[in-house]
Amino acid sequence: MTRVIFSTGRAFAFAAFVIGALMLCAQEMPAVHHKHASGEPVGAEKDSLVASFNESRAMEYVKEIVALGPRPIGSANHKKVEDYILRHLKGDAVESDNFVADTREGRFPVRNIIAKFPGTQDGIIVIASHYDTNYPLRNTSYIGANDGASSSALLLEIASQLRGKKRDGYSIWLLWDDAEESMQMPWNSSESLYGVRHIAEKWQSDGTLKRVKAFLLADMIGDSDLNIERDTNSTPWLEDLILQAATSLGFQSHFFARTMAVEDDHLPFIHKGVPCADLIDFNYGYNDVFHHTTQDTVDKLSTKSLKIVGQVILKTVGLLDKR
Repeated sequence: MTRVIFSTGRAFAFAAFVIGALMLCAQEMPAVHHKHASGEPVGAEKDSLVASFNESRAMEYVKEIVALGPRPIGSANHKKVEDYILRHLKGDAVESDNFVADTREGRFPVRNIIAKFPGTQDGIIVIASHYDTNYPLRNTSYIGANDGASSSALLLEIASQLRGKKRDGYSIWLLWDDAEESMQMPWNSSESLYGVRHIAEKWQSDGTLKRVKAFLLADMIGDSDLNIERDTNSTPWLEDLILQAATSLGFQSHFFARTMAVEDDHLPFIHKGVPCADLIDFNYGYNDVFHHTTQDTVDKLSTKSLKIVGQVILKTVGLLDKR
């Protein structure tokens, strides 16, 4: 912002001129949709689904998930989180994709959870999040508040917004994918993404994949200092659509200041030709200091960040419906 300083005498004269001009404009100009001081638009630019996103409830979901403790695959706490998600989806159309993953660390049960909300258009938009925590950190107090819990809670809140409402658009499938985290550190591409690789293969085999219009992934989206990356592994036109959605909501300053290639849950779908976008803030704390550490706790998160990402995803869905 440029700050212009006037001398005192000229300031009063200029102020009078401006007030008069504004009064004249108010009489002649048509009504417009203004923004709140926060930059969040009101009126026609926001549909009811976007506007009703409840970030406070989403944060409560985060707190309830991490209260169950570390949730690496194969653990009792992991089963508790599965049950927690399913409890909140009671009454919805829910499908489980269960299988056993063969890893270097052994064989583990894996469960992808899919909640389906039908639309009037022929096609599916998948919104995804992993819900497991890092297996190599299983013997620590690592709870993954940002990494896994924030995005899983986001999907639960989106489910709350979709529930019981008729969708005049594509069907939305919410996917909580399992066994995303690498079984070894540092990240090992062949020892990670078990759940999403399995569901991508399954949907390709049964014909579902060709109905998927877009795959929107949320990961590490609760950081109070939110800066979503432009991911070069994502589909460019879909990333552009996300930026369009963010800009229409006044949130563009939280998007795409950095560009990087991210290896994440969307890759199996990218490799099968599905348009994908990864909404991820990969710099968690200064120099990513909190990522995959026991410092990944709720106090580092913000309800505002949950609101920004939740509303931008829902706005993007609306734009996809119109393509």
